[in-house]
Amino acid sequence: MSDPNPTPPPGLDPAVAAQRLRDEGPNELGISQRRTLRDMAWDVVREPMFLLLLGAGAIYLTMGNAHEALILLGFVLIIMTLTVLQERRTDQTLNALRDLSSPRALVLRGGVAQRVAGREVVREDLLMIAEGDRVPADGTLLQAHELATDEAMLSGESEPVAKQVGQPVFAGTLVVSGQGLVQVTAVGRRTELGQIGQSLDTIALQASPLREEMARLTRRLVFIGLALCALLVGLLGVLRGDWLQAVLSGITLAMGVLPQELPVIMIVFLALAARRLAAQQVLTRRLNAIETLGQTTVLCVDKTGTLTQNRMAVAALCAGDQTLSTLGPMPEGPDALPEAFHELLEYAVLASEIDPHDPMEQAFHRFAGAHLVGTEHLHPEWRLVREYELSPGLLAMSHLWRDKSGQVDRVASKGAPEAVADLCHLPEAKRAAVSAQAAQLADQGLRVLGVAKARHRSAQDWPTGQHDFEFVWLGLVGLADPLRPEVPAAIAQCRQAGIRVVMITGDHPRTASAVAAQAGIARDQVITGDELAGLTPPELASRLAEVDVFARIRPQQKLALVEALKARGEVVAMTGDGVNDAPALKAAHIGIAMGQRGTDVAREAAALVLLQDDFSAIVQAIARGRLTFANLRQAMVYTLAVHVPIIALALLPVLFGLPLVLAPLHIAFLELVIDPACSIVFEAEPATAGLMARPPRRSDEPLLNRRHVLLSLLQGGAVSVTVVGLYAWLLSRGQPAGLASTVAFVLLVAANAALILPSRSGRVGWQSLFKGLTPVSLWVLGGTLLALCAITTVPWLAAPFHFVALAPGLWLATLAAGFSLLLVFVGNQRLLGRRAA
Repeated sequence: MSDPNPTPPPGLDPAVAAQRLRDEGPNELGISQRRTLRDMAWDVVREPMFLLLLGAGAIYLTMGNAHEALILLGFVLIIMTLTVLQERRTDQTLNALRDLSSPRALVLRGGVAQRVAGREVVREDLLMIAEGDRVPADGTLLQAHELATDEAMLSGESEPVAKQVGQPVFAGTLVVSGQGLVQVTAVGRRTELGQIGQSLDTIALQASPLREEMARLTRRLVFIGLALCALLVGLLGVLRGDWLQAVLSGITLAMGVLPQELPVIMIVFLALAARRLAAQQVLTRRLNAIETLGQTTVLCVDKTGTLTQNRMAVAALCAGDQTLSTLGPMPEGPDALPEAFHELLEYAVLASEIDPHDPMEQAFHRFAGAHLVGTEHLHPEWRLVREYELSPGLLAMSHLWRDKSGQVDRVASKGAPEAVADLCHLPEAKRAAVSAQAAQLADQGLRVLGVAKARHRSAQDWPTGQHDFEFVWLGLVGLADPLRPEVPAAIAQCRQAGIRVVMITGDHPRTASAVAAQAGIARDQVITGDELAGLTPPELASRLAEVDVFARIRPQQKLALVEALKARGEVVAMTGDGVNDAPALKAAHIGIAMGQRGTDVAREAAALVLLQDDFSAIVQAIARGRLTFANLRQAMVYTLAVHVPIIALALLPVLFGLPLVLAPLHIAFLELVIDPACSIVFEAEPATAGLMARPPRRSDEPLLNRRHVLLSLLQGGAVSVTVVGLYAWLLSRGQPAGLASTVAFVLLVAANAALILPSRSGRVGWQSLFKGLTPVSLWVLGGTLLALCAITTVPWLAAPFHFVALAPGLWLATLAAGFSLLLVFVGNQRLLGRRAA
């Protein structure tokens, strides 16, 4: 057998790898789902609003108003450009998040191991692969240690394929066990997967309750708009006999009614929320998760690495009746460690991987390196010839080593104390003593492992199972994993927000209970995996209501717990990092993968990826989800409200026989005001003080309920009555139609701008109008008023709108009248008793 831990080659020089990436292109299949500028522009051209604007321009040309048609075309180009730029920014944000959350590759370059994006792997790179990794490129194995891959996506064969040195591995396949070193032979479209023509880049927006609700709302508004347009065209045609003007007025009304902003606003909000989460080291793989975050009622977390720092250190050794605490300052060298503990530590190392990735096994190697060097208890010359893996039925693993004589094989085992005691067939009295020792260590919050040894004659066949060896009990090892400092405060914040935190761990029940106490998780009761297996579904549902700590849980039982919580009506977020966590991550409403220590398959199954494995980032993500939904709701309430006076100004003058106020050009200008207000101002609003002090949003709670719709109608109705009333009054006093329509338009824009202030958040009252006003809000308000001033006072800008110059005093008075509606807006909020959204 070859050396199990040979020195790896240095790999490509980084400069060579960079040049090869430029020359041969990225490791992508070339089947891109990403939209180009042309695709975005074509999408905009097909929008109903764009088609209506073009139709209005054609009618102007037919009527002989070429100047107005050209001006309208200019507005079309402005709106189109802004829309494309906004879509491109959103698309770039999503593409960047796709790149970051795609599988990473561990490569050797210049003798240094480094993580790179899978697309940056080049031909002849050296890849280090391990259990849970997604192989990023085709290659040949240079080293293999118990390696097996799942090639079902290529061959359709569900059984893992064992791999040996010299055999190929293929892009897209999953490493289900072991480790290996691969030299890349093909990337991108040259791989087996690329030749088949499949694509791994499948991250896309999926249907969600919020999107479906938005679609329903849009369909209803379109139906209402079409009915109103038909009514308006018919009335104008019959009453005034000018059918061409009637069609133009119908187009104007359609432009005012069509809710084309709604789906755009939602996508922009979710994309910008994903971007903000990325700045907090949380990557969003599925945008739908953002809208679900605010509904989270239960957060299921692992102990190791999530609540704790995943930096294991040997804290205690128990051999026979002796116990040694090793956490404090301790001199190095064999003399500092009593001889009674040498064999215990020796076999703890032998039961670990040669080059471990597990923090617990790394702690054994570090401690042995400090205290066993120069003794007979380290065996670099021994060869690892057989491994017996941990299994759900036996929480222990064993390594079989061949010594340099080749005559005797030594077996080292470690695992749960009760499992190792079972392997040793200890009498009941000894088992009770071991259990008591383990309990004492676990009560200190230590992770406790039992260690045993056995001998086997090399001439004999290797047993098929661990129970076939005659193991001798050696003792216990306690490992400390400190709690993350931010965890208690974050869990307290979850509790304040009505989110229940449930710990699910494979550790000893007493260890789990001790860590739960430190973290602030209720630990009155602890359920073990064995107890869980014996519960019927009704019994489990009953116990879930009162138990927050689950210990000695097997990987497949995590899925059962998630499904049981979902059956109780909970919205479940679940953290995980291993291959066996993937089903639970996928089943949870929000799967959260650990980016630093997590496997590729866990990241692919998850909706969110924590780059820094920081527990507080989960709470921040939940807060961001709540804030995004709250701000989106405010944006929708505002959008519906500002469309009401537009409809009124397009429809009421016809009914009362007054000159028309709005033309397509006016609607185009209003669109330039509404879109930035909704997409920029409302998305940038900060959280209210009580955002994380409320219970989670119900999963069946709509984005807009009757109260929100009524508020929109009241706010929009107030503006409609004021604007149409002032317009009719000015005409009745003999004022020219041009002056009356100019005053009405200034009042309309000013009132819509003023409506932004009370609509920014769920706060009610005067003190909240300017509280927390962001620079974005000031820029949008200022820009809107400057643009309004320009088109109503600069003659060459005012002419296409048929505006007349207003006296400065009248212009300012009209502006003040618009902002005076703040009295009505706040009154409407108080009337409905609106709480914070």
